[in-house]
Formats: sequence, structure tokens, C-alpha cells
Amino acid sequence: QVQVVESGGGLVQPGGSLRLSCAASGSIFRVNAMAWYRQAPGKERELVASITYGGTTNYSDAVKGRFTISRDTARNTVYLQMNSLIPEDTAEYYCNAQVLTGGGTYYQGWGQGTQVTVSS
Repeated sequence: QVQVVESGGGLVQPGGSLRLSCAASGSIFRVNAMAWYRQAPGKERELVASITYGGTTNYSDAVKGRFTISRDTARNTVYLQMNSLIPEDTAEYYCNAQVLTGGGTYYQGWGQGTQVTVSS
């Protein structure tokens, strides 16, 4: 059993910053890639940023230069530092963890989501 839990969302004014956190726990041998997705009302879920076990990062064009993804491999935790937020960043943010379980199987876990609202 693997759990993925996000935290850190909230309401922020345009130009402000937020930091999201996500921790994977349970029967984990290794967490491979971790990623953040977001879904705005009426839109499809989209990839925001990802990071591999080795630390290689990837960003969507919409957030490149404003968001930074990082991870603490020892704690199976990933972070998303969001700066210069704009109203278009308003969405439910989801964490995704690709896990090699202690039982030797691969599992893709999703968090429950955390709301980010950018508004004055």
C-alpha cells in the first residue's frame, strides 16, 4: 500500500508565491519519477513539472522560469516552489509518484489534490 499526500495550497494574490509539498509513504523500495499536475475547472489535467530519481527536471512552457520542482529522495518528498503566480495558475494541483514497491511491483500513486487560487 502506497499513500501520496500533498499540502501547501491556498489563496494568494497575483505576483505572490506558494510552496507545495508531497510525500509518498508506505511499502516503498524506491520512488522513481515524481511530478506535479494541475487541473483547472473545465480543462484537462496537465503536467506542470516532473523530476526523475536522478534529479533531471522538466517543466511545461506555461510555468518555465516561474516554478521550481525539487525533491528530497531520502524522504520520498517532492516540492513545487511557485513564484510570480498569475490567475491562470489557479487549479487543483496533484502529485504523482511512480513507485517501485517493497514487493517488487511498479505502482503509480496520485495524491488527493490541493487547491491553488490566485486572485486579488
